[in-house]
Amino acid sequence: MKRYDSYKDTDIPWVGNIPNHWVLSLVGRHFEIGRGRVISKVEIQDNKGDYPVYSSQTSNNGELGRINTYDFDGDYVTWTTDGVHTGTCFYRTGKFNTTNVCGMLSLRRTHYSLPFLSYYLNMVTKPYVRVDINPKLMNNMMSEIPLIIPPLSEQQQIVSFLDTKTSLIDSLIEKTQRKIELLKEKRTSLINEVVTKGLNPNVEMKDSGVEWIGEIPRHWETGKLKNNSDLKISSVDKHIFEEEIQVIVCNYTDVYYNEFITSELPLRKGSCSENEYSNFILKRGDVIITKDSESPTDIGVPSLVKENLDNVVCGYHLSIIKSNPKKLVGGYLFRQLQTKRIRSYFEINSNGITRFGLGKSSVLETPLILPPINEQEQIVEYLDDQTQLIDNTISIEEKRIELLKEYRQSLISEVVTGKLKVTTDE
Repeated sequence: MKRYDSYKDTDIPWVGNIPNHWVLSLVGRHFEIGRGRVISKVEIQDNKGDYPVYSSQTSNNGELGRINTYDFDGDYVTWTTDGVHTGTCFYRTGKFNTTNVCGMLSLRRTHYSLPFLSYYLNMVTKPYVRVDINPKLMNNMMSEIPLIIPPLSEQQQIVSFLDTKTSLIDSLIEKTQRKIELLKEKRTSLINEVVTKGLNPNVEMKDSGVEWIGEIPRHWETGKLKNNSDLKISSVDKHIFEEEIQVIVCNYTDVYYNEFITSELPLRKGSCSENEYSNFILKRGDVIITKDSESPTDIGVPSLVKENLDNVVCGYHLSIIKSNPKKLVGGYLFRQLQTKRIRSYFEINSNGITRFGLGKSSVLETPLILPPINEQEQIVEYLDDQTQLIDNTISIEEKRIELLKEYRQSLISEVVTGKLKVTTDE
């Protein structure tokens, strides 16, 4: 792609130089600025209308649902006025509605392409978002954002170019995301298969006696967690008291987002009593699980302590499972708690309405498969190796997505600010 023949400085750091024949102005001088309205969940709960209701940037391009009436008819650019996605813009056309967290831009004159405006604003709104308790970009703030104005024909050329290029990039991102999903499914299936069937595909099988476990190798046994381990529910909260023992605390999020607890994790400082210290100090082979959550699918999420940690205790909303080393290897218990059957068991046995919990008795009654110790150790070693290989591939694909997104943003930025010139043959 080429550059324009000559440029001028805008004195705006995040815009920089623009082509000499482009005009610099303000958004409020060229667009009518409005806002959506409060639309209750009751109004869209049936979701049977013909007209979409848009809100902030959520799934399905911000569509919350559908109702039978519409507030807007025509071409607009909407943006999110507050919340996590503040400043995110969309080009909307047709008959639709927006909630009160959306601002609305419509043309005063016909010299501007709204799809171009959407591309442009998504590149430049961030510096104008006011960040206090809640990020905001209200109507008066949008009005003062600098606006660059290329000739309409160039705007249309740029939009056509970017629509084509971003569509190709988005397609690549979607394919890569699907590949990651398949790798994760493969990972889950591998754990399910090896934990319940072992490493020998020719081993003789028998009925486990538990319907939802099915067949297991003939020489394996079954049991319950209560007969093969000790379960303790932590009472160590996030408060720090000077008179208590000063410790490092492994908290809920540390377990939820990490399969393994190691000395490399940035754990937080805390304090606990002598009794809590002796009960909840973490040792190699301990399995920690989430005890409660806002969703039943997030209960019983396991994490394995991979090494003896200096002065680290288990925090609140978590339980520690210390397995009997003569019967159950901690790493094998961890992998078993990752299987679909036990994830389903925990979900079914959770209780609550707005917040769900897993009682101690339910956890202790968890049915387990018990291979001989040496096979448990072999299974742990095999799964550690194989899941790491899959994780490495996933990491490569995730990096690919990051690079594609960075390229997408960079391409849009370079084109809409005139750093690169779009021609008819591109």
